[in-house]
Amino acid sequence: MSVVALIVAAGRSTRFGGTMPKPYAALAGRPVLSYGLATIGGHPDVDAVRVVIHEDHLPLYEQSLAYCPSGISLLKPVVGGEERQDSVRLGLDSMSPLSPSQVVIHDAARPFVTGDLIDRVLAPLRENSVTCAGSVAALPVADTVKRAEPESSASGTVKVTETLDRRGLWRAQTPQAFMFDEIALAHERSAGGALTDDAAVAEAAGLNVVLVPGDDENFKITTSDDLDRAEMLLAARLGDVRVGNGIDTHRFGPGDHVVLCGIAIPHDKGLRGHSDADAALHAVTDALLGSIGAGDIGVHFPPSDDEWRDRRSKVFASFAAERVREANGTLMHVDVTIVCESPRIAPHRAPMQASLAAILGIDASRVSIKGTTTEGLGFTGRGEGITAVATATVRLPLGRIIDDPTRRHPGR
Repeated sequence: MSVVALIVAAGRSTRFGGTMPKPYAALAGRPVLSYGLATIGGHPDVDAVRVVIHEDHLPLYEQSLAYCPSGISLLKPVVGGEERQDSVRLGLDSMSPLSPSQVVIHDAARPFVTGDLIDRVLAPLRENSVTCAGSVAALPVADTVKRAEPESSASGTVKVTETLDRRGLWRAQTPQAFMFDEIALAHERSAGGALTDDAAVAEAAGLNVVLVPGDDENFKITTSDDLDRAEMLLAARLGDVRVGNGIDTHRFGPGDHVVLCGIAIPHDKGLRGHSDADAALHAVTDALLGSIGAGDIGVHFPPSDDEWRDRRSKVFASFAAERVREANGTLMHVDVTIVCESPRIAPHRAPMQASLAAILGIDASRVSIKGTTTEGLGFTGRGEGITAVATATVRLPLGRIIDDPTRRHPGR
């Protein structure tokens, strides 16, 4: 491999507060980790990604993967160490069998890394790998810098002891890129230390490290206030609110259950259809595709195509959710109303809600399931079938144009 990426998410988040470690805290309904993982894993120059996690966070990590687009070459996570430096060393050790040329190291708590930033940190290594072993995204210090006593007073004030010359001072960010063998050896030789970034490890080993322009929006989430700032930034970025609607109907036929939102519900009839006739998921699929102008379920999964016969409808809905993510969109909410005289929806609402959330890769709090009847009127009132109506709310970057809206599912 040429370039691998290491995302560090092994901290305990002691300064963050709350019950959820910051890599897995919700940012616009998605774990913080999922943003950087999607960007770095989707970069055309990155061949594989490995995440270093805390040993107690494996279930949270596995849940976060539902929010990442497919196609990422994601390696099995490794457990980190007590200090960040230990975690990176363990991650690098695990990547050695791949024999990569370069490694990009990034903190999971910086969700707004961009492809341009990755390009910038990799460029110096490719242009002059003989004299440049590392490259760091950084910003020049603009504020006046004060040194103060280490302890604050009872009132919270701290005595200033010195004003520093800010000329030549930079704020280091991640991503940081290095020649793999050199940074791996540097970490091995400095094992047991507590340096706070990998450039410091490289510098201590005598390696040449350069700075490239960072990004003000590529800030690190350390406290809950930082998470609030990230929410506001994301809301400003995703200023295009789209609403898509979908409706689907299936008639009853022989059977002993119906499938709705991926859940089999006992009934004295079944639903007839080309696939599993899950009217709720079909309506959701159309709502999602409609929100990004990407056609409808029949465009991507034609009923005339035997490939989709008897297929589970979660394939259709998960494909539509993936298309939203490909458009850099965030699925904010899905509302589903199921119209039928029977079966009763209320007893099955919770498992249906959980199932649909898992299929779409969103939190269950962003899914609403309702059931209603037509008071005996019409074909649903006569017990001839079921209708489902869905509404999806999606936020997209302003000016986003969907490329090739009719691109079909690749199939098996």
